[in-house]
Amino acid sequence: MTLRIPKAELPTELRETTIEQFGAVPEPFEVTAHNPKVAQDSTEIGARLSQWDMADEGLKTFAHMAVAAQVGCSWCLDINYFQALNKNLDLTKASQVPRWRESEVFTPLEREVLEYAEAMTSTPTTVTDELYAGLLDRLGPAAMVELTAVIGFANMATRNNTAHGITSQGFSDACGIPLAARSEKPGVVSTAT
Repeated sequence: MTLRIPKAELPTELRETTIEQFGAVPEPFEVTAHNPKVAQDSTEIGARLSQWDMADEGLKTFAHMAVAAQVGCSWCLDINYFQALNKNLDLTKASQVPRWRESEVFTPLEREVLEYAEAMTSTPTTVTDELYAGLLDRLGPAAMVELTAVIGFANMATRNNTAHGITSQGFSDACGIPLAARSEKPGVVSTAT
């Protein structure tokens, strides 16, 4: 897939900041720069989200990756795997998110969070009272609200990226462990390229 809209020119300071932070300019920044208000607000929302601290960082990152795997956003999988490295999260777990149902590395709580992320991503959503109540009981109200908001943002980001034709930029190459691809058949795993 190729970008469906050309990249916009970023202000020099923003370009330098993103290169410093990520090693390259993230394509979503260059695409949304066509509309400065959308670009600014999206960046601010993402920055504020990263400051929330009531839910476990690993659970939030893995949930975002589960949304990305379900929607098919290779860019979000790529950048979140790279962010997992920078946040000192378990890279073995992060690498297995696209095939979490077949993988044996996740705790029962992590599996529930990944199931919840997929249920929120389904159209229409398939969140059950039992799934929600179980997570609420384990996480508490503040973390549950935060996790739900993060998954909602992940849905916005992944769907925006895929609609614009934004794909992986290779950020995850620095991680050393190949990112597993979502299996077409249960129990069959391929690695992303």
